[in-house]
Amino acid sequence: MNSRLARHPRIARLRSQRALVPNHEFMEVLDEVADSGLVEEIEPLVARGTGSPCTLPVEALLVGMCLTAARNGGVILFTAVTDLLYFALSDEVRQQLGLRRYPDHDRGFEAAYAVVRRRIHSVLDAIDPSPLPKNHRLARRHAEKLLAQADTAELARKRTLMLRVANLILAMSLREALPLLEGHWDGSACVDATVIGTYAKGLGADSPVTSTDPDAAWYVRTTKHKDPLALDDLAPAQQDKNGAELQKKADRIKKRLYGYDASLVIARDPDHNGVPLPDGSADPDVVPALVIAFSVDKPGHRPGQVAVEALQQVDDSLPRGYLAGDRAYNGQKPENFQLPIRAMGYEPVYDYAKDQLGVQAGFAGAQLVEGNWYCPSMPQTLKDATKDLIAEKIDKQTWIDRIRARAAYLFMPKQRPDAEGHRRVMCPAEANRTQCSLKKHTLRRGIHLPLIDPAPSPAGSPPCCSQKTVTVPPESGANLWQPLQYGSEAWQRVYFRLRNSVEGINGYAKDPLYERLEDAGTRRIRGIAAQTLLLAFQLAHANRRKLTAWANSIALHGDRPHRRPPAAARPRHWAPGPPRATSLGQKRPSPMSETAHTSIAR
Repeated sequence: MNSRLARHPRIARLRSQRALVPNHEFMEVLDEVADSGLVEEIEPLVARGTGSPCTLPVEALLVGMCLTAARNGGVILFTAVTDLLYFALSDEVRQQLGLRRYPDHDRGFEAAYAVVRRRIHSVLDAIDPSPLPKNHRLARRHAEKLLAQADTAELARKRTLMLRVANLILAMSLREALPLLEGHWDGSACVDATVIGTYAKGLGADSPVTSTDPDAAWYVRTTKHKDPLALDDLAPAQQDKNGAELQKKADRIKKRLYGYDASLVIARDPDHNGVPLPDGSADPDVVPALVIAFSVDKPGHRPGQVAVEALQQVDDSLPRGYLAGDRAYNGQKPENFQLPIRAMGYEPVYDYAKDQLGVQAGFAGAQLVEGNWYCPSMPQTLKDATKDLIAEKIDKQTWIDRIRARAAYLFMPKQRPDAEGHRRVMCPAEANRTQCSLKKHTLRRGIHLPLIDPAPSPAGSPPCCSQKTVTVPPESGANLWQPLQYGSEAWQRVYFRLRNSVEGINGYAKDPLYERLEDAGTRRIRGIAAQTLLLAFQLAHANRRKLTAWANSIALHGDRPHRRPPAAARPRHWAPGPPRATSLGQKRPSPMSETAHTSIAR
């Protein structure tokens, strides 16, 4: 029994037995691919004018990738795609896809795998916006020469194609959700960049050669990394026993990763918190947060433009509402982010850094205070309300009272903005919010309205005080302007719910049991085109998994739900509150509690 021949039956039992893909599962995926528009988009890019025809149709490759992603948590290995297409489909299905038959042994598998590799690389070459070769280290001087000689217009065209193809893949996961989004979502979203690793070793900037993935770059996060929902650097300075302030130590690197930034657009309705219904099931009218578009680039490279690229991929049938972003976006040049998103129909919702508080701009006499236009005669204590809170000159309740008192001095819209973004606004006196001595018809309205008595000026009254309305161009205060009054209950509700949806998606898709979005080993082809394409399948799988979990927690036709909603979705009492400094060692408070609003200036 110890002879070689006697061992063969045991070894045969150790070999994996392939389970054929059911025909109904194949037909569902085939219908998705056919309706996605991907085949029509890719086929012209890889069509051959000469030579022998390819034996692997684009449709078959896409079906194999979709089936592999669905079975492997969104992760695609092309050995698995080969095994599924050529050895796990029925003969009838394989014939329908136009696939050759290969013998089921080592040489047959290698021949089939070579066909799959050639086809996927032909697709990647057609949409790769980088002129640099992958998979081997290149002399840095030679790489710089290739970049300088590249046709920038052609690379831009390929980048547009890359994002188009990747977002069509993502859109397949939203096919069933689109009707729900159109009926129960106001178009609000949040945009944010999350780092993903690449399957290559990063090298230093002083290295004479490039990495094997030269399109990627280093992402470095120090212990002083600014959390968008906490004021890390406002903790009291450390002192020695004599009361002298200790010198700060050099920033320690907390996270370092060689890869890319994926700018995600997350759809979320901020007017609904998604808490369970009284019977414990999920609310069918509140669709969970979903990734509806994305873009990829080097970490920290052109964050504003990359976010705009992602937003341009959002389906035209979807509405446009509020758009939240962290401080990386309101620090951009207006022409790179703020003006383009407003032209698309989005209304920005921002938080501000310490140097962006108080009066930041002016137009026709009106003053921009933390994103909103106010009367120039608004009391200085109200203008400096958030500054004073950060400096610990006032307490929380005083800040809340001052933010509410600001509303009386707020310029109000007279009509909707025009096609170019010009907004016609009227001063608070004309809007019956205050009484102004410069406008006699606004006096004697009652002691409940504040009385404004502007100080005389040799230059005379500004236009906002002498005219009933003024028209504010989109360029005025563009990098900081937002429609909601900063610090108000409406602003806190919208901003924190949208920002929290990003944190939730990041944690959900980076779960090591599922998509493992950050893990470089889940995308084992180098280059920005390959990383973007494979990332699209992972994000699509995360969307499908989230929609399935949501559907399973809904009680249909009066029956009990298959699963209970997660504990995080249970109701919480929410009350407005001011920003609050939190040290690095403290746990971030719940975003729906009073102490959650800790995101004002750093």
